[in-house]
Amino acid sequence: MKALKHLNKYFYKYRYRIIIGIFITIISKIFALFTPRLVGASINVVSNRLDGKISETMFRSELMINILYLVGAAVVAGIFTFLMRQTIINVSRYVEFDLKNEIYQHYQILSLKFYKANRTGDLMNRISEDVGKVRMYVGPAIMYTINTITLFAVAIIYMVDRSPSLTLYTLLPLPFLSVAIYKLSRLINKRSTIVQQSLSTLSAYSQETFSGISVIKSYGIESRTNAEFENLSAENRQKQINLTKVQALFFPMMVLLIGVSNLIVIYVGGMQYMNGEIEQIGTIAEFIIYVNMLTWPVATVGWVTSLIQQAEASQERINEFLNTEPDIKNTKAQPTPIKGDIEFKNVSFVYPDTNIEALKDVSFKLKSGETLVILGKTGSGKSTILDLIGRLYDINQGSILIDNTVITELNLFSLRQSIGYVPQDAFLFSDTIKNNIKFGKEDATDDEVIEAAQNAKVHKNIIGFSKGYDTVLGERGLTLSGGQKQRVSIARAIIKKPDILLFDDCLSAVDTETEEKILKNLVKLTKDKTTIIVSHRVSSAKNADHIIVLDDGKVIESGNHESLINTDSYYNELYKKQLSEKEM
Repeated sequence: MKALKHLNKYFYKYRYRIIIGIFITIISKIFALFTPRLVGASINVVSNRLDGKISETMFRSELMINILYLVGAAVVAGIFTFLMRQTIINVSRYVEFDLKNEIYQHYQILSLKFYKANRTGDLMNRISEDVGKVRMYVGPAIMYTINTITLFAVAIIYMVDRSPSLTLYTLLPLPFLSVAIYKLSRLINKRSTIVQQSLSTLSAYSQETFSGISVIKSYGIESRTNAEFENLSAENRQKQINLTKVQALFFPMMVLLIGVSNLIVIYVGGMQYMNGEIEQIGTIAEFIIYVNMLTWPVATVGWVTSLIQQAEASQERINEFLNTEPDIKNTKAQPTPIKGDIEFKNVSFVYPDTNIEALKDVSFKLKSGETLVILGKTGSGKSTILDLIGRLYDINQGSILIDNTVITELNLFSLRQSIGYVPQDAFLFSDTIKNNIKFGKEDATDDEVIEAAQNAKVHKNIIGFSKGYDTVLGERGLTLSGGQKQRVSIARAIIKKPDILLFDDCLSAVDTETEEKILKNLVKLTKDKTTIIVSHRVSSAKNADHIIVLDDGKVIESGNHESLINTDSYYNELYKKQLSEKEM
């Protein structure tokens, strides 16, 4: 039960609701347990009338009073049972809401390293399936546990009051039940963990398949992916069956033990009545009703135990992520104003998940309002520089200064809010185009959205759609072409009007003519903003204040356009090559 201790803070938060729920549960069970006593009393009235001990008038009167009491007790017990479910079950929904928010918020602060090591389907399974298992513990499991404890406590008091010896015989099977529950619960816990892990694998595979469905169709490998999914489903089915086999042992065991208890009541109670140890025949009927009223609570002991074991297994999986500390931590509580001066001093960086050395002793300096273009071959470390400026990773050696302050000493949220970032692989949400652009500035007006789209040279494409800016995109922006996605992503960055703009080869899917137009607009828009452009095209670098060329993580050339084209350099060679291609 160690894992479930995490929920104690929620129990404390909703303690008053839980206390009221417990109080209502006790009242409902007390009224429900009037039924056996009233039925027993009614049978005694009938027996007394048959024996001639009471008159017909008294018989009718007492029987009618018992019936009225019986109906009244049933109505009151029903009302309080309804209120019990409204309080305790509602608490489970509140806890589910809070726990999902806690997990989601924790997911938000975890670093990229975490997301590279864990599959999206597994993350989704823990916030949905696992939280659902925990909710069943907080709601039904706790409700039925309170219900069972209350029912047993009150029923046993009533039973002892009627016949202590018969009560003892009736409860004899319960110790055997306790031992069986203990042994089976341990097995359920083990198999529940296996089932949840299997579900995570299945969810992860499904999510990955749906995300990459275009690739699967392009390569015509639907049958292979179907076969793999069927294999995973078959494994999951078998694990579910293995768990169900163990769970299925509970109810037959309950029915058997309750049946034995009924036989004991009838036999021992009958013998005691015949021997005069029990004065009234109604006591036997009363005990039979008690035993049958305890049937469901006893049966739920197994079910509740199963719920608790599954919840513990799920909460362990949830805690595994909740206890994961983010690699990137905000060390500055107060907001930090950002102007945009950037300096790399002998920066070296190794990716923690692959141990690839992406940057080696990189240095450059950029003043606020200046533009830097980074060129280089694929894998030379260009995108890594942008990731480090956004502090998606922390460096291994050297230092990164923003406004002459070490980047780790800045408020993390202030830093990222001051950055407009356009990745190479533009990610758009399954929402309207307008909302995707407004993602950079939630309170942006329609005019601001249109202006940003015009500057990104995507406005004409958008108004060409039947619903214009209200067009809902497919998952990851599937409705748009590669170039359109990149330009919408640019609009999203520039509408934010940040102090620092980072463009990661975001014009690679755009034709050269459109690129020239976008770059001209960016020159005006980035006049007072620090701008870093990663590109493979020299055309992006002509108007830049600074240019660096990377190769295998090292700066091999630096300067501006004029200085570099007048030297025997990689930049000059690339410039001539791309110029000749353009003329062709």
